[in-house]
Amino acid sequence: MKIECEPTSHPPAAITIRDHRPGDMGYITHRHGIIYAEEFGHGYAFEALVGRITADFIENFDPASERCWIAEREGQFLGCVMLIRDRGEAKRAQLRCLLVEKDARGLGLGKQLMRLCVAFARDAGYDRLRLRTDRHMTVARTFYVKEGFQLLHSEAHKMWRENAVAETWELAL
Repeated sequence: MKIECEPTSHPPAAITIRDHRPGDMGYITHRHGIIYAEEFGHGYAFEALVGRITADFIENFDPASERCWIAEREGQFLGCVMLIRDRGEAKRAQLRCLLVEKDARGLGLGKQLMRLCVAFARDAGYDRLRLRTDRHMTVARTFYVKEGFQLLHSEAHKMWRENAVAETWELAL
């Protein structure tokens, strides 16, 4: 006997990526605080750092040389990334606050956000893209290597947890 069933669910809506708008910086800080506390044990110091990054972005935003992209599905936040002009070196940009929500991981969203950043950085005339991460972020580090970033230097710190090692990575554009 052959039984045909009607699908009980619709395929998921498409993921859209848009530029930031009012309210997004607070939400980026909020999600980083929660996710990094749950997944990595980071506390208030990390959330405060993200808050400073997002506040600085809003206060100094230059649309010709900086961007923040928000990924969402039907209005639900799925991830983000920021490209910020390095205030110390005119030809270098910083990749900041790359985040993909747990439910959206494995869909290629991180790669898509990264590639938007790299393409915009090239178009804006930057010759290098730099980011900072921690050595314990093994999945992120593997991703950065696959995208062509190279480790520049490491330094021990205790900002987020004992025996942490901050790393600076760079991509030549």
